[in-house]
Amino acid sequence: MNLNIVLFEPEIPQNTGNIARTCVLTGCKLHLIKPLGFSLDEKHLRRAGLDYWKYLDLTIYESYDELREKYKDSAFYFSTTHGNKYYTDVVFKEGDFIIFGKESAGLPDRIRESDPEKCIRVPMIKTTTRSLNLSNSVAVVAYEALRQLGFPDMK
Repeated sequence: MNLNIVLFEPEIPQNTGNIARTCVLTGCKLHLIKPLGFSLDEKHLRRAGLDYWKYLDLTIYESYDELREKYKDSAFYFSTTHGNKYYTDVVFKEGDFIIFGKESAGLPDRIRESDPEKCIRVPMIKTTTRSLNLSNSVAVVAYEALRQLGFPDMK
């Protein structure tokens, strides 16, 4: 396992499908924290993941606390527009967890504030729009972490 991508309460099936496909093609494990804004059987989710879905290493959790309890000795980074450092400032290690918030609200304060030094962001210009699409943000951060790891098992 190279990296762990975590989606906190994802809401849009197409985003999760695209992220699942990215995880399969990069060797990342995908973790989903409930509640989900869709059914895992939803056709949009399956279509976005195409035939890659059966190869996905996926675990689903009832809560954020369940995930943290299971991996209490692991490093967690929180991708958020409220981060004080760029994702490129982190020295990622194999097995790290990168947590992304739900599309409509990002990560809750309690998660971000649990370790503010681990909050990272993708830089963007100031604008009236919210942020990059979730699946784009995951790809940007995951590929930087994988680059740092030497693109393990990737051509």
